Amino acid sequence: EDESEEEPKLKYERLSNGVTEILQKDAASCMTVHEKFLALGTHYGKVYLLDVQGNITQKFDVSPVKINQISLDESGEHMGVCSEDGKVQVFGLYSAEEFHETFDCPIKIVAVHPHFVRSHFKQFVTGGKKLLLYERGWMNRWKPSVLHEGEGNIRNVKWRGHLIAWANNMGVKILDMISKQRITNVPRDDISLRPDMYPCSLCWKDNLTLIIGWGNSVKICSVKERHASEMRDLPNRYVEIVFQFDTEFYISGLAPLCDQLVILSYVKEISEKTEVECCARPRLDIVQPLPESCEEISSDALTVRGFQENECRDYHLEYSEGESLFYIISPRDVVVAKERDQDDHIDWLLEKKKYEEALMAAEISQKTIKKHKILDIGLAYINHLVEKGEYDLAARKCQKILGKNTELWEFEVYKFKEIGQLKAISRYLPRRDPVLKPLIYEMVLHEFLESDYEGFATLIKEWPGDLYNNTIIVQAVVDHLKKDPQNRTLLRTLAELYTYDQRYGRALEIYLTLRHKDVFQLIHKHNLFSSIKDKIVLLMDFDSEKAVDMLLDNEDKISIDRVVEELENRPELQHVYLHKLFKRDHHKGQRYHEKQISLYAEYDRPNLLPFLRDSTHCPLEKALEICQQRNFVEETVYLLSRMGNSRSALKMIMEELQDVDKAIEFAKEQDDGELWEDLILYSIDKPPFITGLLNNIGTHVDPILLIHRIKEGMEIPNLRDSLVKILQDYNLQILLREGCKKILVADSLSLLKKMHRTQMKGVLVDEENICESCLSPILPSDASKSFNVVVFHCRHMFHKECLPVSNTVSPVQFCNICSAKHRGPGSAILEMKK
Repeated sequence: EDESEEEPKLKYERLSNGVTEILQKDAASCMTVHEKFLALGTHYGKVYLLDVQGNITQKFDVSPVKINQISLDESGEHMGVCSEDGKVQVFGLYSAEEFHETFDCPIKIVAVHPHFVRSHFKQFVTGGKKLLLYERGWMNRWKPSVLHEGEGNIRNVKWRGHLIAWANNMGVKILDMISKQRITNVPRDDISLRPDMYPCSLCWKDNLTLIIGWGNSVKICSVKERHASEMRDLPNRYVEIVFQFDTEFYISGLAPLCDQLVILSYVKEISEKTEVECCARPRLDIVQPLPESCEEISSDALTVRGFQENECRDYHLEYSEGESLFYIISPRDVVVAKERDQDDHIDWLLEKKKYEEALMAAEISQKTIKKHKILDIGLAYINHLVEKGEYDLAARKCQKILGKNTELWEFEVYKFKEIGQLKAISRYLPRRDPVLKPLIYEMVLHEFLESDYEGFATLIKEWPGDLYNNTIIVQAVVDHLKKDPQNRTLLRTLAELYTYDQRYGRALEIYLTLRHKDVFQLIHKHNLFSSIKDKIVLLMDFDSEKAVDMLLDNEDKISIDRVVEELENRPELQHVYLHKLFKRDHHKGQRYHEKQISLYAEYDRPNLLPFLRDSTHCPLEKALEICQQRNFVEETVYLLSRMGNSRSALKMIMEELQDVDKAIEFAKEQDDGELWEDLILYSIDKPPFITGLLNNIGTHVDPILLIHRIKEGMEIPNLRDSLVKILQDYNLQILLREGCKKILVADSLSLLKKMHRTQMKGVLVDEENICESCLSPILPSDASKSFNVVVFHCRHMFHKECLPVSNTVSPVQFCNICSAKHRGPGSAILEMKK
């Protein structure tokens, strides 16, 4: 019933079936929970065994008065029951084992040993005015012993492992059954509260952790082992209160939930009408204990039958450890609280219209959820987005939610059509696996064609042509073009449709009319070269670079001759094509090199000289004629020199260009003495030319030839600097020669020393070496005999007697092998005698 945005932690349901039938005639007084079944006690002295759905499996008539307590051992095979008239019964549910006892006072509490099923643990305790322990001894007799008395009625007992905790009017005690010692006393905080009206709630979280709730105070106690050095006369265990805090309401029951606590609270409130304090609905809170306080995790007010008449003592909280089930027991109602599962979480998200989170939660837990289906949540999400007007987001979600379900896709498309939002879903329609009916796509295309030409063109470009009937769409576009014949968007889209329909010729006509960039892509993709042979000028006008590249790349389909012929009336385009052809291959267009001279001269003068240099098929006389007609000096000089007329070329440089540096550079390239003579003769009466020659001639021609011819009295600019430069150049040459000579001498000496060191080294002679003449081992087998060995620098070895006798007077011997191979003489480096 909480309307806040915070999701509840628990969900509730009434325990019905047999419980409903019981509580119509009787009232619940207590209940105990086992993982296999439930045991319910009533005010009329009945005990019912129920399954987890509340169906009655067994019934026991124990007493005519109220059942105060039911206790089960851990196995669920033995039960202890006590009633208001002092009766105590302990019996086996599946055996004939039974114990009966009647006391003279009401017995509020009974607790059987957790391991009662074992023979040596046949024990149980009862609580009235005394806390009695019953143990079965010799001859199967039950022997009672008093564990505690004198502090009022025992009102609650909880037995866990070897520890028994009980509460009386003064506080809570814990008894260690191993040592039979009481190890703690926890006094109650608010002694003003009547213990019979606000009873103590006890709960063992585990074998060593006890949770105590009394009034509005909660304590969590931990049983710990005492250190041996601290024993003395003290018990070997002690209790430490690890958490302690107060609540806003009175506590009717406690239960652990992981590291948190579940608290059943009794609430009183002031009536708005009568302004009198009355009983309100009980609350079930989940809190996180802190050392001195607690943090509330969730809080739920419970509507139980007859809550207006109930007191704090009328409510009980029992729990099933294995399943985190919590049972709220009141006289007229039993409510089960359980942790919410993923289905409950999704229910809450859907209730709060958090569809995206619900969808994500369902996808993550799709193997565990039972109640919900991902598709149903997704469809609800789409409807929710449509209702909010978020059409684009709704359409986008269709991709993920509808997946490959064509029927759902078509249903959603028609729904979007009804609300006039076909455009929103158009971008997300499936195009492959699955494919919808052609009618769906045609319907969307017609919607765009009526209102958005650009959007229509985008869809035609993005959608594969086989999604719809191409003929129908083409006709629709043609009809619209009748109203607007020059609409470029419709024309471009029509060309694409013709392309899909393989009517490439018509598509190419439209592309060329539009001068569209896709014309080249269309030609390449569909090999339309036969269709463009008469459209080369149009293609060149559109984009000469791309057109030329395409034509050159496919010259096997459109020949060079055909292209040149088509461009005959457009020489500027013809030049662009032939220039790029020449750049790719100097020889392919050789028959057009003569034509290219005029084209370069007319349209591309900077590339004329590189063309003349690189071309081997260019007619030089024709080129020279054109260059002379147009007075292209540099080109004419190059052609004259290439044709062998270097003197005319030099004369032209001197007379036309009057550039002494260029003339000198030209003379250097030709390396001809007569050219130098002509250059000197031409420059001898021109002082600036003489200065240039003096500055550059020194390294190629003897400067004296020029200096002797200078007329006396001629004024030459910067003569001193020029002469100094000549002398410096001469000195530099002398220095270079001397430096080279020193380097050569040093290298020769270094190599001589290296050869000498090498020849001075010893040579290893062992049993593996042989005489190069007789091929027998160089060393004798008998080392005691004398022998003579000659070893040459070339590492060839001989017995001395195997060497031929030299006819010359010179004592120097040479290796026969190396001398025969003309490797040069080798003198003996070592003569071994023994």
